[in-house]
This record gives sequence, C-alpha cells and structure tokens, in this order.
Amino acid sequence: MNLDAISASENILRETTGFVFPNEIDVLWSIMIVVYPYLTGLVAGAFILASLVKIFKVRELQPTYRLSLLTALAFILIAPLPLVLHLGHPERSYEIFLTPQLGSAMAMFGFVYAWYLMVVLLLEIWFEYRRDMVIWARETKFPLSWIYRILSLFSNDLSQEGLNFDKRATRLITIIGIPSAFLLHGYVGFIFGSVKANPWWSSVLMPIVFLFSAIVSGIALVLILYMVLAPMRGEEINMKCLDRVAAFLFYAVIVDFSLEALDFIHRLYESEESIHILSELIVNKLFLSLVVIQILLGMIVPLAMLAGIRIFRANAELRKLIYFVSAILIQLGIFSVRWNVVIGGQMFSKSFRGLTTYKMEMLGLEGLLLALVLLALPLVILAVLLRFFPPTGSPAKDLSAST
Repeated sequence: MNLDAISASENILRETTGFVFPNEIDVLWSIMIVVYPYLTGLVAGAFILASLVKIFKVRELQPTYRLSLLTALAFILIAPLPLVLHLGHPERSYEIFLTPQLGSAMAMFGFVYAWYLMVVLLLEIWFEYRRDMVIWARETKFPLSWIYRILSLFSNDLSQEGLNFDKRATRLITIIGIPSAFLLHGYVGFIFGSVKANPWWSSVLMPIVFLFSAIVSGIALVLILYMVLAPMRGEEINMKCLDRVAAFLFYAVIVDFSLEALDFIHRLYESEESIHILSELIVNKLFLSLVVIQILLGMIVPLAMLAGIRIFRANAELRKLIYFVSAILIQLGIFSVRWNVVIGGQMFSKSFRGLTTYKMEMLGLEGLLLALVLLALPLVILAVLLRFFPPTGSPAKDLSAST
C-alpha cells in the first residue's frame, strides 16, 4: 500500500464513529459504481419515452422520438465504461463473454447490454432512419454519400411497401425493447436488493424503485435536450410536445416518490435491529444528499412546480422556465438517489454499531474528474450523432456543404 493510500485510510479512520471493523474502513464501490446505474437509467428512461410514440400512439411526443432514440444510443455506448474502469484488470472484461457465469447477475450485464444495444436499439434506429439514409446517400457528396450508403446497407428501396415494412419492424422492435429496457436497469436494483446482509439495500422494492427513477431521469433528460437543441437548430419548441413530456414526467415523479415513501415506511414498520444505525446514517452522513438534495430539491420542489403549472394557468415562456428548472433539479435528485444507495450502503458497519465515511479522489480511475468526463462524453457522442442523423429528418446537404 502506498503512502497516499495509508494517509487516506488514516483520515477516514479518524472520521469514523462507533465500532467499525478494520476491513470496513474503505468504501470499495466508489463514484464509478454511482455513475454506472445513473447512465443505464438514462438509457432506459429515454427509450421508454420513445416507445410512447410507437406503441401507445402519443403523437404529441413525435418531435422527441428520434432524439430519445439517439440519446439512448449515446449513453448506452458509455454505460459499461464505469464498470470496466472499476475493475482491477479492465483488459480482462471481454472474458465474461468467453466464459459466461449464469449465476452472476453482474456478469450477465454483458449479455443484457449486447442484446439491448445490438438487437434492440441499433435495429430500431436503422429502420427508423433507413429511408432518410437512402435519400441522403443520393443528395450528399463524397465521402458522406458513401457513409450513408454503407450505413443503409446499400438499400435503395423507397417504395411504399418497403416503408410500411420499416414501420412494422420498428413497432415490433419497440415492443421487444420495452421489457429489454426494464431488464437493463431493473437488474441493477436487483443486484443491490439481493444483498441480504445489507439492510440499506435488501428490499423487494429496490428493483422497482431503480426502474421508475430511471424512467424519471430519462424523461427529464430528453426534456432538457429538446429545449436546448431545438433553438440551436433554429426550430421553434413545440409546446404541445413539451407539455406532454412534462405531464409524463410529472406522473413518473409521483409514482417514483410514492414507491420511495412506501419503501421508507416499510422499513420503519419492520423496525429491525438495523433501524437505529440507518437512522444515524441518514442524520449524520446522508442528511445533505438524501434529505436536502434527493427528497427536497430533487423530488418535492419539482413536484410542486409541475403541479402548480397544471393547477394555475401560465404562459408559454413561464412554463418553459419551470419545466427546465424542474428537469434540472430532478436530474440532481436522481443522481443523489444513486449516490445514497451505492455509497450510503457502505457507510455503516456490519456490526450495526458504527459509521465510516467516503473520501472521493479528484484524480485517478476512481476520481471525480474521470466521473465528470464519463458523464459528459455521451453528450459529445450525441452531438456527433445529431450532426449526421438530424431528428427532423432534414436533408444532409447542409452538412456536406459545411464539410
């Protein structure tokens, strides 16, 4: 162990309270394991919002359909990186495919990820953009014309029969994608909920809470992106679409808040021997991140703001401001949910008699800087995707001219 690690352990030891075993001083699952479920939740939530257009025929959400798909793709490409970086030997990560361990929920993520990315998301985006790629291959100049031609698999079919097949295929893939999205993020909650030795995690509601918080975060993210990107592209924000997205966000937050409240009430009712240490954990270690950021700022305030919009009539500009601020606060609250679950579940002793703390590094594979890079990288990928695959389906002639 190097001197920096020894010094960090000594600092943590000085801030522990009560009785903590020596091997429980250091928090093993760091900020990377916080970022991982946050990213996968955004993927699942964005896809669920897109599915409302194809499956449930919510036509008002059409302006956000393609944006939701591309957002899910951008974030799922980065989602496994926090896990890989957290591994002691990330170069061995590919071995989960060569020697599958069906009894490991974490190891099965690779197969769930491959299924969702390769079969569900990429196929739906391909069928959705096939017609446009055929047109763009004809209208753009080399080399973009060949890029679109290759991506469309050299397809030239623009007949009505071919377009109808694209629509049917997209709808079928979306139907398959909904349970796949639930599985992608629900199993993350399953991993934590199945740890019986940890009362902070061991709850039958954990997978459901993770799933609905994912839906909330994904819808909020698409709302933010739509409000930012539409003016940047010179387009007017469709208020019917924005109001509809905000309505679904409002309903999702209500369900998520109810589930978390039910989980908390259930823990209080059981009053197991761990209830005292969990109370100390909330008051002494997680008060700011749980009570203030997650519950107050990330849940109650946005709920009140969104409810106020539905009760009192407001003009379009005021609604835009309230929607944007609410979505930002919700994102902050959902990230706090992940933080409180992952980090908070490691802060109390297995003896239920002491609390430790978590000192986050600034640099390194487990540091704050790399975590911020991972959170920003999907937005960079999304910008590239939107450059080549505009959500409005507009011709790519301007793109080829600019290049």
